[in-house]
Amino acid sequence: MAPARNEAEEEESSDEDDDEMEVTKNEAGEDGEEEECTDLSNSDVCTKYREASTIVNMALKEVISKCVVGTSVLELCKFGASIIDASASKLYTKKKSDGKMVEKGVAFPVCVSVNDIICNLSPLASEELEPLKAGDIVKLDLGCHIDGYIAVAAHTLIVSEDPAGGEPTPESVDPSMGNVAVAAYTAMLAAAASITAGASNVSVTEAVKRVADAYGVRALASVRMHQMKRFVIDGVKEVALREPTAEELEAGEEKASPCTFEQGEVYAVDVAMSTGEGRPRPSNLRTTVFRRNAEANYRLKIKNSRALLSEVDKRFPALPFTLADFDDERGARMGVTECLAHGLLTPYPVLHEQRDAYVAHFKCTVLLLPSGSVRVTGLELPTYFKTDKTPDEETAKLLAEVEELAAKKAKKKASKKKKKKAAA
Repeated sequence: MAPARNEAEEEESSDEDDDEMEVTKNEAGEDGEEEECTDLSNSDVCTKYREASTIVNMALKEVISKCVVGTSVLELCKFGASIIDASASKLYTKKKSDGKMVEKGVAFPVCVSVNDIICNLSPLASEELEPLKAGDIVKLDLGCHIDGYIAVAAHTLIVSEDPAGGEPTPESVDPSMGNVAVAAYTAMLAAAASITAGASNVSVTEAVKRVADAYGVRALASVRMHQMKRFVIDGVKEVALREPTAEELEAGEEKASPCTFEQGEVYAVDVAMSTGEGRPRPSNLRTTVFRRNAEANYRLKIKNSRALLSEVDKRFPALPFTLADFDDERGARMGVTECLAHGLLTPYPVLHEQRDAYVAHFKCTVLLLPSGSVRVTGLELPTYFKTDKTPDEETAKLLAEVEELAAKKAKKKASKKKKKKAAA
C-alpha cells in the first residue's frame, strides 16, 4: 500500500506526472450516449478536485494572515467566504452542454472557533463575539467545491502578540498546547497515509490511537472522517477518530460500520485532539451551520419556515450553509426551529471542550488515485508548535515513507523544470 504524499502546498502544474493521473474521459454507454463518470477515474473530475483544493489552501493562508489582534470572528468568516467565491468564480465560466453554468463556491461555511470552542462557529452579525486577542487558539475550518467536487481543510494557529502579524515564538506557547498540536497534526498525516485502496477504516482508527497514546492526549469522541462524493460532504463510508467507550455507547454514540477503501474515492481526514477528557459538549452559542436533509419532506406551517426552506432548496440543496448567508437574519432564526423539528435540516452544533483543556484541529482531503493516495489540502504545521515527545515506531516508519516519497517527487519535479528551462 502506497502511503499518502503531501501535495498540499505544491503548485498545480500542467506537466503532472502521467503515472499519477491514470484517469480517463467519460465513456459511452450501451445506447451510445455519454455516461457521466463522477469518480477519480475521470480526468475532468480529478482536475475539479485539484482546482477546489488549490482554492482551499489559498483561502486558508489568506484567513491566517488576517488572524491578528482586534480582528472579529465574523470578519474572518466573511473574508474567507469571499476569497473562496471570488476564486471559484474565475473557473469554468462557460455553460455546460445542458446549458447550465457549473456550480461552484463554498462547500462548507468558513468557521472560526476560538480557545475551548472546537468547531462550527460561524456567528451572526447580531451575535458577534469579542475580537481576537494575543494568545488566542484559533481553529479554522472551510471547504470549496467545483461542480460539486469538494475539498476541505482545517488548521490550528495561535494569535501573535506582534501587531504586524509575526508568528509567536515556541517559548511563548504552552508546552501542553504545543504537544497536542503536534499530536493532532501527526495523527492527520498518519491517517491520510493509512487511507489506501484495500485498507479498512478500523486500521485508520488504530493509527490515530497509536499517535494519541504516544503523545498522551485524547482524540475527540464522536468525530468522524467521511468519504466525499459529488455534492455529498458526509458520505456513508466513515472512520471513527476513536472507538467509543462503553459509557459513550450507552449514552447513544454508535460505532462506525466496518468498510474498506477503494481506488477512486475521496476522503476528508478530520482530526481533533485534546488535553482534556476528549468529550465535546454542546455550546450555549447558537448553531448557525446546517445542511438540507434531502430525504425529508414536510408541509411547514410557519411563513418564516417556508421562506427559509424555499431559499435553502434554491441556494443550498445539498451542501452545508450558515444562517449568516441570509439577508433576513431574524426570519432565518425564526424559521429554522420548525425545519429542525421535522428533520428538514441537519445541524452542525457549536462544540466545546472543558475550559482548562487545549484543543487542536487539523483536516485534509485525500484522493485515492491509481498510483496511491494523495493529500491535496492542508498546510504545514506552524513551527512554533513544539514537543519533546515522539511518535511510536510504527507511526515514525510510516511518516518516514511519506517524507521519502515527497522528496522523490520534489526532485523529479525540479528536474523537469530544469530541463524545460534549458530547452527554452
